[in-house]
Formats: sequence, structure tokens, C-alpha cells
Amino acid sequence: MYDALLNRLIRRLEVDTAPLSEQERDAIASLPLTIRDVAADQDIVREGERPSQCCVVIEGFQCRYKMLRDGERQIMSFHVPGDIPDLQSLFLSTMDHSLGTITPNRVAFIAHEPLRKLIRQQPGIAERLWRETLIDASVFREWITNVGSRDAYTRIAHVICEMYVRLHAVGLTNGTTFQFPITQTELADATGLSTVHVNRSIQQIRADGLIVWERGVCTIPDLKALQDAGMFEPSYLHMRGNVAA
Repeated sequence: MYDALLNRLIRRLEVDTAPLSEQERDAIASLPLTIRDVAADQDIVREGERPSQCCVVIEGFQCRYKMLRDGERQIMSFHVPGDIPDLQSLFLSTMDHSLGTITPNRVAFIAHEPLRKLIRQQPGIAERLWRETLIDASVFREWITNVGSRDAYTRIAHVICEMYVRLHAVGLTNGTTFQFPITQTELADATGLSTVHVNRSIQQIRADGLIVWERGVCTIPDLKALQDAGMFEPSYLHMRGNVAA
């Protein structure tokens, strides 16, 4: 399982950049880790907490979200194996949002101090981690655009395209088939729609022959057609060399 973690993380840090050096790979491999299995629908870290560690997703899906006073939830991003979704907690002492599991997860926790030491000693890795936070910001900008300026059909198609591209980048697709265990309620929370509207839109996307989605597995028969339907242009993910056409 440690090899799986290392491979996912290294592959993620090498997306659209030069390969890590052997020294950098060894430095990552030497990080002290605590690996835990976490059930679905559990918080990894909550808004207002002051975490002392970051997590790397080894298996499963996570989401970043905020809860409103009326009990409504806004999902702001989904996270897949290889991601370090709470990397900002290295420098921002208090969490301003929550991070939770969508499916059962296997997660590696890295204490802040060893990670800070790695950054000081390995500037090449520091640059890649800084790049990850910039990509996070790019994804946020795109999600704001998605929720604010696209119709329901287009929003959902866009999210599906993004998930395919990100999973493809870390080797978790089979052709254009991939695990997509996101519920319609979670899609509603991510796109600012009602579950009824999400259901109708998904049925229309299926009827148009753009996806086959059953039991948490999604296949895209025509990626270009789905990208057109979702107004999806993947440059905001900064994975140009890893996008399957």
C-alpha cells in the first residue's frame, strides 16, 4: 500500500512537469506516514480546527465543503487519489472549510513538521507543492464559473469531464471508463442545483448518448462530444500532457 501511495503522489507531482529526481523521490519516500482507513461520509478535518498534519488520498474520493447555517452544504471540489487536499493547512493555521470522505478512503497523514522540513531541504518539491496550491485556486475559479454561468446540463457535463481528466492523469481510467461513485445529492451540492434538477439533467445527458453511468462506474462514449456539451476546456487543470483526447 505504501508503494501505491508513493506512485500516486509522484505521478500527481509530475503532471505536466519534469520527472522528480531520484533524490526527490527518496526524500518523499522517507516521510513518516500514518495510514488510516476512513469510512464514507466522515470528516477528515472540520472547519475551525487547527490541524497538525496533511493528508494524501491513497484510495477513494473526498470533497471540500462548507456548511451553511440553514444546513445546506456547498461542495467546492472533489478529490481523487494522489491529491493532498488540505495542503494549505501547512501555512493557514485554522481551517476555513471542511474536508470529508465520499466513499471509503485509505488516507496517509503526514505531520506538518516533517513536511516543512522536506520543503526546506528540497526546493524542487517545494515548487511542485506550491504549484499544486495554484492549481487548486485555478479549479476554484472554474467551479465559480460553472455554478454561476452555465445551465444545469452543462454544469454536470463539465464536472464529469473534469473527474475523468483528473483520474486519467493518475492512471485510474480504463479507456474512457472510470469509477464515479458520486451521488446525485453530492452533484447537487457541487453544482448549486436541486436533486430533482440534477436527476433530470443526468437523464438527458444519458439520452443524448454522452455517458453510460451505472453503479458508480461511468463510461464516456464520445469524449469530445461531452466536452463540447460541458463547455469543458481542460487548460485550467494544467495537465496538458496527460489529457486523453
